[in-house]
Amino acid sequence: MAEIKKWVLEQMEFPEDCNIILGQSHFIKTIEDLYEALITASSSLQFGIAFCEASGDCLIRHDGNAEDLKKIAVENIQRLSAGHTFIIVLRNGYPINVLDRIKNCQEVCHVFAATANPIQVVICESHQGRGVVGVIDGFLPKGVEGDDHIAARKGLLRDIIGYKR
Repeated sequence: MAEIKKWVLEQMEFPEDCNIILGQSHFIKTIEDLYEALITASSSLQFGIAFCEASGDCLIRHDGNAEDLKKIAVENIQRLSAGHTFIIVLRNGYPINVLDRIKNCQEVCHVFAATANPIQVVICESHQGRGVVGVIDGFLPKGVEGDDHIAARKGLLRDIIGYKR
């Protein structure tokens, strides 16, 4: 019977002006398809992608249009070293702008998180390898929003970000 060797909590590290997307996929073509999905989303979007290949050569595949973000994506995926996971580090855009494109890639099985918050990834390791069990995205709630908070949220969405008019 297979047994869990250990549990690991990995902190993802990325610049404050970036967002990170963590997901799971199943095929070597993932890196190319995610690149296409992102590069065609916006001419101002900068990104780096890294993907742990869990069969064949078992290499970390990487791509992107910003060298610093490719490096950050590779460093984070090396910390995870979990089968068929990918990390995208985004600048000059938000996950909401690309998430549907990513989820519609044929190889993508699951998106664990898309956030600008500090994120920790819960990893389980066995003798076979490592896998993502879940994520800790951000912080504990501090209370329930009141009328002032609601007005501020709506102002952010409408006036600052421009998502609703």
